[in-house]
Amino acid sequence: MAMQTVNGAQLMCSFGLAPSVFQVLPTNQVQSENQYAANIMDFLPMTNIMPFGMCNCPANPQVAAATAAALGVLTPQPCMPVTLSPWTPGASNTLIAEQPALDNTSTCSCMWGGLITISTPGTTMREIP
Repeated sequence: MAMQTVNGAQLMCSFGLAPSVFQVLPTNQVQSENQYAANIMDFLPMTNIMPFGMCNCPANPQVAAATAAALGVLTPQPCMPVTLSPWTPGASNTLIAEQPALDNTSTCSCMWGGLITISTPGTTMREIP
């Protein structure tokens, strides 16, 4: 069952060491239970997707450099998400600001290899048909 995702949802990254809180700007102009509802275009790093604590992905240049300096011991570094494309697949049968609504089954990829998922869709639990 797919659930609508709103401002305040909890996100996880497969290479992050902490959860992150999803931020939805009021530009979508759609609210659900007093929170702004998200669409697939809400993928901007440091605007919508905040850091996940520390990153432990060896493809991240900061992690790679710190790991090399530690003689090969994986050394996590502060997370700075780099998301370049929208969430997929979204709920194509429900549009928010002319884009598919973001549901809790959608994912977003970080350039450093992490897969970002929605662990808690936010304050609303409205099912998307």
